[in-house]
Amino acid sequence: MTRKSPGVLWALLAASLPMFMGSLDNLVVTTALSTIAGDFDTTQAELQWVVNGYTLPFSGALLAGAVLGDRIGRRRVFLWGIGSFTVASAICAMADSVGWLVFARVLQGAGAGLILPVSLTLAVAAVSREQRNMAVGVWGAVNGIGIAVGPLAGGLVTEGLDWSWIFWINVPVGLIAFPLALWAIKESRGEDRSLNVTSLVLIVGAVVVAVWGIVQAADHGWGETNALVALVLAVVLLAGYIAQERRASQPLIPLRMYRIPAFMLSNAVAFTMYFGVFGSIFFLAQFLQGPMGYGPLEAGLRTLPWTAAPMVAVPIVSALVDRFGGGILQAIGSGLQAVALAWIALVAEPDLSYGAMVAPMILAGIGMGMVFAANPATVIGSVRDSEHNKASGVNNTVREFGGALGIAVLTTIFTHGFDGHPIVGPEDAGEAFVAGLEPALWFGVAVVGLGAVAGLFIRHTGGSAEPPAEGSAAERGLPEQGLTVTESR
Repeated sequence: MTRKSPGVLWALLAASLPMFMGSLDNLVVTTALSTIAGDFDTTQAELQWVVNGYTLPFSGALLAGAVLGDRIGRRRVFLWGIGSFTVASAICAMADSVGWLVFARVLQGAGAGLILPVSLTLAVAAVSREQRNMAVGVWGAVNGIGIAVGPLAGGLVTEGLDWSWIFWINVPVGLIAFPLALWAIKESRGEDRSLNVTSLVLIVGAVVVAVWGIVQAADHGWGETNALVALVLAVVLLAGYIAQERRASQPLIPLRMYRIPAFMLSNAVAFTMYFGVFGSIFFLAQFLQGPMGYGPLEAGLRTLPWTAAPMVAVPIVSALVDRFGGGILQAIGSGLQAVALAWIALVAEPDLSYGAMVAPMILAGIGMGMVFAANPATVIGSVRDSEHNKASGVNNTVREFGGALGIAVLTTIFTHGFDGHPIVGPEDAGEAFVAGLEPALWFGVAVVGLGAVAGLFIRHTGGSAEPPAEGSAAERGLPEQGLTVTESR
């Protein structure tokens, strides 16, 4: 039965709401860490796992959630994610020690990792093909806004209430989202329901170990033994995954997807954009709170020109993807982001006025919004309907990896510049911060600029997917089945 428009809107809300909370919790705790440390009298090494405990299972569960969704049902996996995320949030709020908090954050991250990839597939499945770019644009905007406003929300709740309310607010949202998803979303499965367990274990292991190694490198340096061992092990696991996929009769990710230029180049753009965005916001938030002297909430509010601009850009860009192509829009968006970062690097100084940052932040927000809208739309549009879930899993994993690597690499560059500037008096601290910030931003400019170049090579196909693989149903004169949908009962 064809859904009427209210059903479509409810389905989009049901798919987007839990994903927003998962994205928000990626960084929401950052502005509350000092308060948590005071309450639990914890060490810095223990405190970092309040963040890392979420990041590691989140990054590892993205691809696993996508593959399991194809096999056992996307809505089912989505509901698992909502349930575990909601329960974990309550445990976080009630935690009376840092150990319990880290444990609950691990459960939270795993739940969010199950939610994110299938949420895009469910959003796309809820609309007609003509509405697909609109749905993807809404999804991309909600995801991006959740990540961007995380520190602001954390500062607002921590200063106004108590850090535990960062997690308590997820509970009523989860209690609403679960029955809403059960009612508004139809169950669906992928055409390929095979499960290559060996490949899944290898690639999830490679991602988790690599992210852990990158985090260690950011905290202790790239020469630190644990970081080096983890990164080498990640390479070994990745090599094992590639070898397993090449000889498997039913690979985890269809090999044809690696030969689709639009799919591979769009993932490259996603990697470079999140590398630059995560790394830059990480330091610009500190710049506002350090040399510029703003408190956590004040700093969060002053990032709104950056974080709010996508809400304007995304709906406009979503309507233009079919007309102009996702590649050129991704290239322009990445270019604007690179220009904005270069602008800030050029004007940065210890006594910089906030007004001088507003224009480049708006420019960065518009560029970010363009990529948030065009990137997932191009990824989804480059593969067959039955491959949407796996394509989403790959895209989200690449973005998460890019963000983690961006923070680690730019931290290394920042630290080198900061440590190389002599600090004699208090006034020198601001100059030292700028000495570290400028080269970090310029490196971000270079990486995001590479994404702009990659976007230029994505061919515009008028919104149609790549040709079906040899021997597919379409080539045999049969209709492409796409999503296998069954009505919920």
